[in-house]
Amino acid sequence: RRCQGRTAHWQLCGAGLRAGKEGKGMIPQSYIEELVQRSDMVDVAQSYVQLRRRGRTYTGLCPFHSEKTPSFVVYPETQSFYCFGCGAGGNVYNFIMEYENYSFGEALSHLADRAGVELPKIEYSREAREKAEQRANLLEINKLAAQYFYYQLRREGGKTAYGYLTGRGLSEETIRKFGLGYSDKYSDDLYKYLKGKGYSDELLRESGLFNVDERRGMYDKFWNRVIFPIMDVNNRVIGFGGRVMGDGKPKYLNSPETTIFDKSRNLYGLNVARTTRKNYLILCEGYMDVISMHQAGFTNAVASLGTALTSGHASLLKRYTQEVLLLYDSDDAGVRAALRAIPILREAGVSSRVVNLKPHKDPDEFIKALGAEEFEKRLEQAMDSFMFRIHMAEREFPMEEPQGQNRFFERCAQMLLELSDELERNLYIEAIVKDYRSSGISVENLKKRVGALAMKGTPAEQRIQPKPVGAGQQKKKESAAEKAQKLMLTWLVTYPGIFDTVEKYIQPSDFVVPLYRQVAEMLYQQHRDGDVNPARLMNAFIDSEEQREVSSLFNATIHLETPEEQNRAFSDAVIRIKDESLKERNRTWDPTDIQGLQELVKAKKELEELGRKRQQLHISFE
Repeated sequence: RRCQGRTAHWQLCGAGLRAGKEGKGMIPQSYIEELVQRSDMVDVAQSYVQLRRRGRTYTGLCPFHSEKTPSFVVYPETQSFYCFGCGAGGNVYNFIMEYENYSFGEALSHLADRAGVELPKIEYSREAREKAEQRANLLEINKLAAQYFYYQLRREGGKTAYGYLTGRGLSEETIRKFGLGYSDKYSDDLYKYLKGKGYSDELLRESGLFNVDERRGMYDKFWNRVIFPIMDVNNRVIGFGGRVMGDGKPKYLNSPETTIFDKSRNLYGLNVARTTRKNYLILCEGYMDVISMHQAGFTNAVASLGTALTSGHASLLKRYTQEVLLLYDSDDAGVRAALRAIPILREAGVSSRVVNLKPHKDPDEFIKALGAEEFEKRLEQAMDSFMFRIHMAEREFPMEEPQGQNRFFERCAQMLLELSDELERNLYIEAIVKDYRSSGISVENLKKRVGALAMKGTPAEQRIQPKPVGAGQQKKKESAAEKAQKLMLTWLVTYPGIFDTVEKYIQPSDFVVPLYRQVAEMLYQQHRDGDVNPARLMNAFIDSEEQREVSSLFNATIHLETPEEQNRAFSDAVIRIKDESLKERNRTWDPTDIQGLQELVKAKKELEELGRKRQQLHISFE
């Protein structure tokens, strides 16, 4: 049976979940709830995060942002989680989607495998079926293209490309392991091959493998290039990189972003590196760096996909490690790339060190010249990233002059103020003094300089603030009316016994925020059915942003100690919710609706009377 209303998320509807624009099909509600019961939120979260029990909840460091004081909470009763630092929240499905970068269907399959439950046959809506089929077809097209390129490398026309790879020292085993290939000199061979498989021009255009213009029509994007297939963490081909043979431009060419290829959320080689036994990952510059390092036994190497490191990459890295070694080229461009990456990694909660490759330019060149054993030593000697920044800053000042030294230590003090942890700051002060003692600096001198800058209110202290997961823009400040609505929903979930009192004054229609109203309608219906079950309600929201917001509704907090404070907070919330509801009704009132006007006037009088008798609004949170 179908239901009306929102279509941006899964929604409880009679016997099951209805797929909307982002949905996956019809899943029986009984199956969703059974899988939640078999996938205990605490057990699932503990397989990723270290949790400690605190009363009826479990707490730990949030896996979605950097923090030193635990603000990540798991609630066994509601089978949900919420982070009071960054706002991440939801149920077990949402946790897996956020942590593993899975779609809902992939999270469902993951949890089913984990629980040993067989997935039911899914009935798809037309829109959902088309979207799922397009994604599957694009993955299949990329897989066929990768096989085609691999085959071309071993044909007569691929000899030059094969010679280039073996000339770079790659073995046949490595070429096969990374699925390296070749796109020949003819610019329509792949197009003809895939058209022969029955794929439409529209779908091929969506794959990012082809260009289109009026004169030539559709033609291959990659031709006369060594091909590097790009795989996601689940070993599915999602894009390609190509290195031109000869003097063509550009030297390196990458697939554009598509439905299945997001450069900011994938790293080359991570599908292999994620299973490494090392307790760190190595971030280097290009495909060949990763491949040559893997061949030398350093299978924990990854690289960004033709872009500078982003916060998305840093968040992805944090899922698999707490430390990253930066291995960019030793030239000025490589140094700049390392300096850009360090604060991004730090903000994501990933510590970093910088590897010195000099006198060689890149890891491939280093390993060929000095071997894997010497390379391992360089990794062990990697410099702390903060001290690397200090030493790079030194280059900007004439250190042979007193004035240059003074300006340099001023810069050091500014950088030290970025560190919010006092112990960490003091340790780095001692490290700087140790390295630059010959310049006459002492621990006391540098501490005084840092203190003087702090007293001036220097904008150097750039404390890392947690960012909402997946948020592209700064969240607007929550209004008092929104806070009141969230508090009321939290109270209704936490203390179902207050329903009888609340519904005398407030109905779901009084919640003016659409999502809050939808949640209120579900809660009130559950109350009428005699079973207030927030865990089941959470399953109605699979869209990440909505589930995060719903989770926050069940975790609104206000400090209340005495019964008087409870009653005052409750009466304030009731009156504010009713007042905002009346304002909304007034804004949307049709001037021709006389009866509506009379009802509005009556409701305003009742609210005024309620305000005068607010002391009669008693509540017990027990």
